[in-house]
Amino acid sequence: MKKILLLAVALLGMATSAQAQIDRPKLVVGIVVDQMRWDYLYTYNNMWKPDGGIRRLLDGGYSCGNTMIDYLPTYTACGHSCVYTGTTPAFNGIVGNTMVIHGKAVSSCNDTTVLGVGTTSDKGKASPRNMLVTTIGDQMKLGTDMKAKVIGVSLKDRAAILPAGHGADGAFWYDENVPGFITSTYYMDKLPKWVEKFNKDNKKTMKDFDLWNNRNGVTMTFEMAAAAIDGEQLGQDDVPDLLAVSISTTDYVGHTWSTRSLQLDSVYEQLDIDLAKFFKVLDQKVGKGNYLLFLTADHGGTHNYKFMTEHNMPSETFGNGAAKKVVNAAIQEKFGIAEVVKTHMGYNWFLENDAIAAAGVDREAVKREIIATLERDDRTAWVIDFEHAYDRGIPREVVDRAVKGYHPARCGELYIIPNIGIYSGSHDGKGSTHGTWNQSDSHIPLVFYGWHVPHGERLQRNGMVDIAATIAAMLHIQAPDACIGQPIEF
Repeated sequence: MKKILLLAVALLGMATSAQAQIDRPKLVVGIVVDQMRWDYLYTYNNMWKPDGGIRRLLDGGYSCGNTMIDYLPTYTACGHSCVYTGTTPAFNGIVGNTMVIHGKAVSSCNDTTVLGVGTTSDKGKASPRNMLVTTIGDQMKLGTDMKAKVIGVSLKDRAAILPAGHGADGAFWYDENVPGFITSTYYMDKLPKWVEKFNKDNKKTMKDFDLWNNRNGVTMTFEMAAAAIDGEQLGQDDVPDLLAVSISTTDYVGHTWSTRSLQLDSVYEQLDIDLAKFFKVLDQKVGKGNYLLFLTADHGGTHNYKFMTEHNMPSETFGNGAAKKVVNAAIQEKFGIAEVVKTHMGYNWFLENDAIAAAGVDREAVKREIIATLERDDRTAWVIDFEHAYDRGIPREVVDRAVKGYHPARCGELYIIPNIGIYSGSHDGKGSTHGTWNQSDSHIPLVFYGWHVPHGERLQRNGMVDIAATIAAMLHIQAPDACIGQPIEF
């Protein structure tokens, strides 16, 4: 009788355990295509192969066709952070590719307390410590008693590090000085054997090609991601893992050759081919229906000035350097302050407050004069004074985005909003850029595919902040701790 009771208890325990099993994918894969405009999904429609990766996404996935970036500026580090934290720079602290921390300008991932692993160059001195909040990968760790594995892969350091988050098992980025993929002592003291092997096997390609500006950079990134699946055994058990992949070559080629160039066409053609191959790797290694994948972008891209003007479209360029000279001259003439603005990060300007105080001048009067000087320029729509952001009748849509990108310890006091079609650059530049609130820069693709994702499309507006919220809801884990997004319903 005792044995029967023990058996019954054991069976009940097994049944309870089976009932308590949470339905989750084996692997979550995030793909961020740097500088991919939303309309590229359709601009390149005739180039996508019937058996290519983009066609598979669109024909089998769920497309959120009206996904917008909710903040300013629309830059790479900000976008990658927002996708995976579900929040904006005001909360996560990544206010630009470069920011000011304790009075010093540093890159978004700069960390002098760590050393490179696999390199002796300064490119290895990087970590996620400048990001102030958790990511979806961090929450996957916390929600599985730290059993989930989280890996980030990209050519750019910030595009591998920030998506992977604080608790990642590894983030790997490219150093052309090696050449090869590297990491830092934040994660480990030695490169894993699979990374060493990958670098050795691909040494010739890395030496022969500029991966930043050549379609081989797309291929190498996807192949590194595939190697990570094998090397880290991602998606091989019932605990969901995360692989964050970012394609950086699209951004470099866009900046160099523009949105309308044969060079960029070539890179997107390769993206389609390599994504199809990567799908096959996922199908074989993880299994169809066992992985949840999303593809999005960190920001879009503005068409080049020459291209736009040749077709009678409104466009102009704005130079921060020239604008600063005009402003500094005006302030010196009126208030006697030699250089009131020395530093700017894109459209965000920092005042020399010590110089203003030393001159015994009213700081508010100085700001008003700077704003008036800048707004006399036909290229400037408005200048936002963050201390009085909502006081001037500037459209709420614009002010809200600027405020969501403002962190008082890391941003300057003033933010320039150029007129539509105007971007930071020169008339002679060949490439594209980004950074504004305009549709060209803030409308991004977002397609979900795989585990529990139906085929379909929605045109209701949603934000970049909703991506992490959606993944968290699907996995039944807590959203990142500063997430302000809402889950998207399929």
